[in-house]
Amino acid sequence: MKVLTILSGKGGTGKTTLSASLAVLLAKKKKIIVADCDADAPNLGLALGLFDKNFLSWQKVQTNEKAVLDEKKCEGCKKCLEVCNFGAIGWNNKKNKPIFNSMLCEGCGSCMLICPNNAIKLVKVKNGKVGIANSKYGFKFISGQLKVGATGSGKIVSLIKDKTEKLGKKEKAEIMLADSAAGVGCPVIASIQGSDYVIAITEPTPSALNDLKRALRTVEHFRIPYGIVINKWDLNKNFSKKIEEFAEKYKIPILGKIPYDKQFVNALVNLKPIVVFDKRFEPIFTKILSKLKIK
Repeated sequence: MKVLTILSGKGGTGKTTLSASLAVLLAKKKKIIVADCDADAPNLGLALGLFDKNFLSWQKVQTNEKAVLDEKKCEGCKKCLEVCNFGAIGWNNKKNKPIFNSMLCEGCGSCMLICPNNAIKLVKVKNGKVGIANSKYGFKFISGQLKVGATGSGKIVSLIKDKTEKLGKKEKAEIMLADSAAGVGCPVIASIQGSDYVIAITEPTPSALNDLKRALRTVEHFRIPYGIVINKWDLNKNFSKKIEEFAEKYKIPILGKIPYDKQFVNALVNLKPIVVFDKRFEPIFTKILSKLKIK
């Protein structure tokens, strides 16, 4: 099973729109499985017309830990307070004991390691959920969501990918398509690991190009081949030319250019991929697929 990942350096460049349309077109010719790897803001399901009620099951997951204090063992040395880099530990002057803020704790374990009395331990917490649905376009869809105020989205993405890969092999899928989170953080790193090809989508703005370059450095670190799609290219043709020059300089293939059109907004409002909502745009996405170095 080949893994194709859709990536963007910043949010709002059209990554989910691209993912939804490519998934629909791929499903017409191959057996595929699709994963939404943006656990912080999963919306690929909505673009495919899926709601919570469409999911076969939701499984609560524990991929993160929080520090918990055993007050009986604590002697008030303040070493944990000094070592915490997240501001998650306060101090109770009356008790002469630390106070742990679970909303700020990242579960790194530094406080536990430095405590001389073993008064601190890490406890697993439920920080999200993962679900499976059958899309109306002939493929299974896996998504996950980080609990509000919780941390550990990167670990949830790893779990989503693991479940998708196992289900994909069971279903004898030929391609796994993953819609990554935006940026270069832990969820993105978890998304692109193990990919066979990455499609990086951008738009003709300075911030989008700058963030694209950062994202591509992350892809290059894992030595994964990639190509670029320019969305809304006709809104700023001069800057689109700069992106093309950047791609030419570093020998990066331009897989396609998507024009600006209000129909893309209408498609999202109607919870349909653009290639389903308006057939006129299908050739653009078909051309992108034809240029992929993935079989």
